[in-house]
Amino acid sequence: MCEELPMSGHSKWSTIKRKKGAIDAKRGKIFTKIIREITVAARDGGGDENANVRLRSAVQNAKAANMPLSTIERAIKRGTGEEEGAVYEEGLFEGYGPGGVAIIVETLTDNRNRTVSEVRHAFTKQNGNLGESGSVAWMFEQKGVLEVAKENIPEDDLMIAVMDVGAEDIQDGDEVHEVVAPVGDFEAVKKALEDGGIEFGQASLAWMPKSENMLEVQEDQAQKIIRLLEALEDLDDVQKVYSNFDIQEDALRQLMAQES
Repeated sequence: MCEELPMSGHSKWSTIKRKKGAIDAKRGKIFTKIIREITVAARDGGGDENANVRLRSAVQNAKAANMPLSTIERAIKRGTGEEEGAVYEEGLFEGYGPGGVAIIVETLTDNRNRTVSEVRHAFTKQNGNLGESGSVAWMFEQKGVLEVAKENIPEDDLMIAVMDVGAEDIQDGDEVHEVVAPVGDFEAVKKALEDGGIEFGQASLAWMPKSENMLEVQEDQAQKIIRLLEALEDLDDVQKVYSNFDIQEDALRQLMAQES
């Protein structure tokens, strides 16, 4: 049976975004971020999905977001050099938000100086601080995370499908189950779902805060943290944002009621 872990800052932030409707409202930005990921994946590992795990995941995420196939194909061609396009560089920023919560920001940019400036400005404006490399990454570990719509399968059935192939945990992501697996077992978990005919949506590597480094915050502090995370995610060069904050469910419900 999967070990039951406390819901991570990744899951809380994902849940909050869904409740706020941010995912659908910013679909254009989501497309831009996925296109960049596809381009870089194809550049680094080639345009063959079967031989390029990162590209396969990126294309999978593009399809889950209902991206047109022609757009996906163009992004791959830009990565392989068959079409001209910007050259993107990967970046990882670390810092602290209100209340001392740790934050990791993944970026893909064609202008690192611009990105550094924009990320630093977002931290400063929202009462956070951009830190040095390694300042908070030790509080996190990379995991594979994929989302399965709750309407597709009960949690018990999902657990049976993934627990023997390396999945560590299944977390409640509001409308989805979030399956968490070590990086080395992530592809096996995806294959088990595919072989079992279980549809899943977004699937990617994520920085998950270690349980001993979770930081519980109160409702007023959470509002400030969320404003910072939103400001960071709204930047064109930012791909993903992670934090180690935790908040009690009743406080989260009150917070979402105020936001609605």
